Amino acid sequence: MSALPVIPFQRSDLLEVPPEYRELRIKEGIARVRTRRGDEFWLVSGYEDARKLFNDARLGRSHPEPEKAARLSGSALLGGPQGDIATEKAEHDRMRKLFMPSFSARRMKALTEHVGSLVDERLDHLAKLTPPADLHAELSFPLPVLVICQLLGVPFEDRAYFGGVSERMGDMLDPNKSQAAREELSAYMAGLIERKRQEPGEDVLSDLAGELDDDGKIADLAGTLLFAGHETTVNRIDYGVLLLLANPDQLGLLKADPGLAPGAVEEILRMTVTSLHGLPRYAHEDIEIGGRTIRRGEGVVLLPGAANRDERVYPDPDAFDIRRPQTDPHLSFGYGPRFCIGASLARVELIAVFSRLFQRFPTLRLAVPASQLRRSEGRIADGFAELPVIW
Repeated sequence: MSALPVIPFQRSDLLEVPPEYRELRIKEGIARVRTRRGDEFWLVSGYEDARKLFNDARLGRSHPEPEKAARLSGSALLGGPQGDIATEKAEHDRMRKLFMPSFSARRMKALTEHVGSLVDERLDHLAKLTPPADLHAELSFPLPVLVICQLLGVPFEDRAYFGGVSERMGDMLDPNKSQAAREELSAYMAGLIERKRQEPGEDVLSDLAGELDDDGKIADLAGTLLFAGHETTVNRIDYGVLLLLANPDQLGLLKADPGLAPGAVEEILRMTVTSLHGLPRYAHEDIEIGGRTIRRGEGVVLLPGAANRDERVYPDPDAFDIRRPQTDPHLSFGYGPRFCIGASLARVELIAVFSRLFQRFPTLRLAVPASQLRRSEGRIADGFAELPVIW
């Protein structure tokens, strides 16, 4: 085996990106690396390269010969190839067309006031508790779960159940455990869809049940949406709180003017790297880029978190600046045809939180040193098991 760098690189501080990514980007641009499983990939950590490849139709989630595909990890969600090369694009376009109305900017704008009232309710609840309290359990987790449940039409009282299933789905060490959890969540969704056919509501599952007759496909999609619709936002609330507390000058600006919340949210999204796992893609034909030739069938791992710290695009990229000019949009939601349909929803939730939290609790701070915060282990997303705070 050649002595290739092994990814993901280790980090001690979850608010930082390991310097090895920058060193590889400067030295090699698109670099050949090896995963901890021993498989080889092309690592893309530069902003322009990542943007081009997000937009390149020759790169897909499917593989020409899936049984030969390199794998990033044991994750059933993001470990290796998904879908069929012959139908991937048509299926992707069809699903986006189905989902887009549910996540349109107009619909999200209508949701803004409602999400704001949900945040107020969570903060009212928090205010009644005796500190220290777990902000993760009282706000970061329940808010996105409540919003996605209402949007999809999933019972909020089932949150403990699907929270546990989501945790197993996100396991990147045991492929059988991850796949079994994915199938379990799809089966749960299939049961809900059957109920929606009998008693439709004003929600996404009812809309999809009326549009599609393949319940298995709807259930699989809805399960993935439920997972993605809360998991990443939960982590970004936690990380956003930590970034603001670690940068008191920026927090002071936000406290003085909550109207800076949208800019603060964009900087939180740019700076937050909830996972160094990366997004696997596979070349459907040869691709020439950055002086490299990516051969058909070879694996590519896109790492938006590293690309968002590209010093050629963002001056002083490791500085947290809530008034940073929004000239080059970050890649946290992807780009082009792969841009996340839930981006508007995530922004609505995050702006609602960060325009209110420190107004309501101006003295909010960690109850323990940041280095002692308990992390969630062995999952795609590097998150926190709890976030104890006092005020």
